[in-house]
Amino acid sequence: MTEHLSILGLISHASIPVQLVMLSLIAASVYSWSLIVKYRRVHRRAMRDLKNFEELFWSGADLSSLYQKSQHKEDLQGAEALFYTGFKEFTRLKQKGLNQESIMQGVTRAMRITLSQEQNRLEGKLPALASIASTAPYVGLFGTVWGIMTSFIGLAKVQQATLATVAPGIAEALIATAIGLFAAIPAVLAYNHFMANSDVLNNRYTMFADEFMGILHRES
Repeated sequence: MTEHLSILGLISHASIPVQLVMLSLIAASVYSWSLIVKYRRVHRRAMRDLKNFEELFWSGADLSSLYQKSQHKEDLQGAEALFYTGFKEFTRLKQKGLNQESIMQGVTRAMRITLSQEQNRLEGKLPALASIASTAPYVGLFGTVWGIMTSFIGLAKVQQATLATVAPGIAEALIATAIGLFAAIPAVLAYNHFMANSDVLNNRYTMFADEFMGILHRES
């Protein structure tokens, strides 16, 4: 009886539908934590790279020298990716002898695409965290309702009902709700945190792009 009333015992003795609910919630929790670890690393790198490149860019470094350095990097991100894309398009169109308006329109389009790519890098799979956060409690509640319903159906078949008869079934059903909350709470906190970080980074990227466009406009 003691083993049956332990957490693992209750899970192992739960009905098949409740066990499936628990397994799906555990899988969702594992997936959400993998996303949390991934995007924590992505955002920390993005913030670090942005700070380092802005310091280098505004230190008065020659744009052509910066462009040549960026050419030798395999994975450009953030402001440096915007700079590389914008300067590359600017140089290409200027060599074609286009007028200033055409050059700046081409640069704007190129940098807009890069901005979209950077936003996708920062937020790509974050909606999955929002989905887990919003659905996990309800999935857990479904498991709880099913477990309690099964317990009461079984209770109707016995002549003398006691608390000891009902308690294990209700307890194992409530574990589904607990697992649902365990999956949902970190997911919603992480989603809000990463989206706030992403907004800060995207705003800074946009500000850099606007300032860089001003520089290129004068250069053209």
